[in-house]
Amino acid sequence: MKSTIIKSTGLFMLWGALVFTSGCKKFLEEEDPSNLTAESFYTIPEHAEAAIAAVYADTRFFGGGAGIFSSNWQMLEAVSGTTTTETAQNSDLNNLYSLSYDGNTGHIVNWWNGLYRVIAQANLVLEKVPGITPMDDAQKKKILGEAKFLRAWAYFYAVRLWGDIPIVTMPQTATSDDFFPSRAPVEDVYKLIVEDLQAAEAAGFLWMDATGRVSLAAVKSQLSKVYLTMAGFPLSKGASHYKLASDKALEVITYANANPGSINLFNTYADVHSLATENRVEHIFELQYFADVAGNPMENMLPNFKPVTAYGASGTGSTVPTLSFYQSYETDDLRAKNQLGYFYTSYFQDGSGAVYNLGAPYIFKHFNVVAFGAPGIIGSKRNDLNVPMIRYAEVLLTYAEAKNEGGGPDQTAYDAFKRIRDRAQLTTPALGTYTQASFRQAVWKERWHELAFEAITWFDMVRLRKVFNETTKGFDDFVGHINKSSNQPLQAKHLLMPLGVQEMLNNPNLKTQNPGY
Repeated sequence: MKSTIIKSTGLFMLWGALVFTSGCKKFLEEEDPSNLTAESFYTIPEHAEAAIAAVYADTRFFGGGAGIFSSNWQMLEAVSGTTTTETAQNSDLNNLYSLSYDGNTGHIVNWWNGLYRVIAQANLVLEKVPGITPMDDAQKKKILGEAKFLRAWAYFYAVRLWGDIPIVTMPQTATSDDFFPSRAPVEDVYKLIVEDLQAAEAAGFLWMDATGRVSLAAVKSQLSKVYLTMAGFPLSKGASHYKLASDKALEVITYANANPGSINLFNTYADVHSLATENRVEHIFELQYFADVAGNPMENMLPNFKPVTAYGASGTGSTVPTLSFYQSYETDDLRAKNQLGYFYTSYFQDGSGAVYNLGAPYIFKHFNVVAFGAPGIIGSKRNDLNVPMIRYAEVLLTYAEAKNEGGGPDQTAYDAFKRIRDRAQLTTPALGTYTQASFRQAVWKERWHELAFEAITWFDMVRLRKVFNETTKGFDDFVGHINKSSNQPLQAKHLLMPLGVQEMLNNPNLKTQNPGY
């Protein structure tokens, strides 16, 4: 299932060793085929496939290492205030938890480098693949659409993290005129993101693609996310973009309603972290992991050296839920029930033995029972689990929020919202009991509880300028809200990440650091 993307990752660098094994009798007359360049590489359709595989592979910077007991993805969870650490041995991660990070923080530097690497690889595909002849037109259009989606995916993260950022749309060399690019306005970055996604939307994708490649549902869902963000801060485009967000989400919902076997909510939360359901049904877009190439990176969520997996007394516990966030779920919420939802408070000795009481809640949403073990079943110690980027649950909540902003909740917004609560086995007040304001906060709260630990919460905080208060169950203004994980208040400067110090030294055209850093 994952071979399309992951097993072909190395082809981008190694393809020459495969395609030039014939015709060796002319070796002395020909240019050395091992000296590959962009010009000599992009000559046949297989090169295009290998090149797009390299772009997909680079998205896995998301789970790359960030020093001892830490990975890049932890940055977005640490600053949200919903998680804490049991390890505290990584100084950069500690600085993120305590909101004292700066332009030298490793995770921040890694995110910048990782996102721009995806952009650079996508730019190569977009520049070189059109010239490959002969090549099937549909195949070429699809690959170019994938490259545009992945470039937009990277820019969407970058603009939300740093605001004004360089726009690079062509392959770069040291002699390029814009080798030291300046920062472009946020509005211009979003213009490119929307244009790329609209081009991808017309690329001829299947509605869903079980191989893990970009699908039409992924493009439309991503567009709805982008429009929802543009409606909020910092662009504050308001009603027009809430309408765009709801309309685009509704396209996915309409298809799902007509094809519930293709797109739907899973029946159980166990399916959210099951190998059997990857790239299917609720999982609209995921980062692909395969242990022979790159194993799932989320094991920093495991308890700190507690013997509840096939690995024995292992795990780092450097991202675990705060007790206050865990307790903020409603009493009967299935998502907070041990091993039935997104948390667990006990598991099994070495993954498959006697019940082991953990003494605290931990994150079950990314727990791979095949790798770690289950009652009476010894774990494989092979973590191939994908990392979700877009789930259908998010599409439903995006629709409910955006539709409500058009004048209050209607039946369709209420039904989308209620589906999330129904799966959690919660009773939902009747539609008529909600005002626009109360429905708005109800949807926000569901986003916090349903989409937790998926690198989404922080961006909700930034676009809304609001933060869920676990004690009051209401929403505080972003500035002044105290993260329960550290008892530190959020400041205006935290709305953006700092630019990396070394990047600013390397590129003098970046000039001004973000405010407050």
